[in-house]
Amino acid sequence: MDEVRRGVDALDDVLVPLLVQRSGFMTQAARVKNDVSLVRDESRIETIVARVRGIAESEGGDPALIECLYRAMMDIFIEYEHRELARLHAEKR
Repeated sequence: MDEVRRGVDALDDVLVPLLVQRSGFMTQAARVKNDVSLVRDESRIETIVARVRGIAESEGGDPALIECLYRAMMDIFIEYEHRELARLHAEKR
């Protein structure tokens, strides 16, 4: 089990910086969109889901698992983008 945990920890060391980088793009998106109604884009969500399912399949992973993870992650990032948009609007006042 220790070896499995070390493997998970090593992956987290790679994933967390990437997630931080992804959150920076959400801040940029909030600046560009600058409108609450534009934050959630269902068409873009479905495009991302189809793309990551294909990547999962080509990597020998479970596309349904990756879809669930991505949908949850995108919902969290959408909430984050809403907070960033509110923060940016508050800074303008």
